[in-house]
Amino acid sequence: MNERLLKLLYYRLPNILKLLLLVLITIPIFGYLIYLIEPERFPTIIDGIWWALITGATVGYGDYVPASLLGRLLAAFLILSGGGLIAFYIASLSTTAIKREKKSQEGKLAFHGENHYIFIGFNERTRQLVDLIIHHYSNKKIVIIDQTLNNLAYTKLPVHYIKGNATEDAILNMANIKAASCVFVSADNQKPDYESDTYTILATIAIRGNHPSVPIISEILSKKQIDNAARAGATTIIRSNDFMSSLFFHELDPEIKATPFEDIHHLLIQQKFIHQSVPHSLIGKTYLEAVTPFLKKGFLVIGILREKDYIFQPKATCILEEKDILISLSKR
Repeated sequence: MNERLLKLLYYRLPNILKLLLLVLITIPIFGYLIYLIEPERFPTIIDGIWWALITGATVGYGDYVPASLLGRLLAAFLILSGGGLIAFYIASLSTTAIKREKKSQEGKLAFHGENHYIFIGFNERTRQLVDLIIHHYSNKKIVIIDQTLNNLAYTKLPVHYIKGNATEDAILNMANIKAASCVFVSADNQKPDYESDTYTILATIAIRGNHPSVPIISEILSKKQIDNAARAGATTIIRSNDFMSSLFFHELDPEIKATPFEDIHHLLIQQKFIHQSVPHSLIGKTYLEAVTPFLKKGFLVIGILREKDYIFQPKATCILEEKDILISLSKR
């Protein structure tokens, strides 16, 4: 390895590592010198290095002390030079930690974990979603990408914030998109529906291009953009406006005496939907005959997915077909 290559490697090192390297070189030199000057007090080079480290750090245990004038002069020089060097290294280490924390809050730090969720867009829905995930899956790692926040001091929840535009490959790579297990693209209700959906679709395209197999949940506000979101590569399309309109319709129905919003809210928190293929033993059986064995296993069958048709609360005599999917509820 030639001198030019060594210099190149040295200049590419971070300042904190350069300081550490300087400390690791300086201390053994002083340890060797005191060993040469006073071998009777410092019987081994290791003893000399230990004395140099303790003296340079200005700790001064007193287990090894130079007695000669030359040894004391060396100790004084070590305190003036090595002590300042170690103090500067410790100060630099603290500064680096503070800068790293600041960068983390400002969204300038890349994420290096794996099997994590990525949420694009930070709003009240995202905050509540993070709360639910932490409550039910406390070990799940979460990365939030948002371009509107100056910083995200979210200390209560283990989230990693990245500031930037999720349609850019560089920002997605900072979130380690290739190792993500799922991505949720939230709609921006502060923008017009068309503008919000356009950003969601562009982000979906960028995500799919970087990770062809990752599940992408995209929130779309306008019906006209649903097909475009599907073509962009969204695995699941959340139609917020459709859902809320249907919910409002139930709330306004004068014939029902219930609380649809509260019912659905608590249902989704306490239960989870399960899609299961019809077991071979139940093909040709009635819906009623399928309910009991599933109920014994902890699944409440509420409907059938037949191709693209959802059939909820089918007739008891409804015959199950080979390609049917049973929709059931199960406790979390």
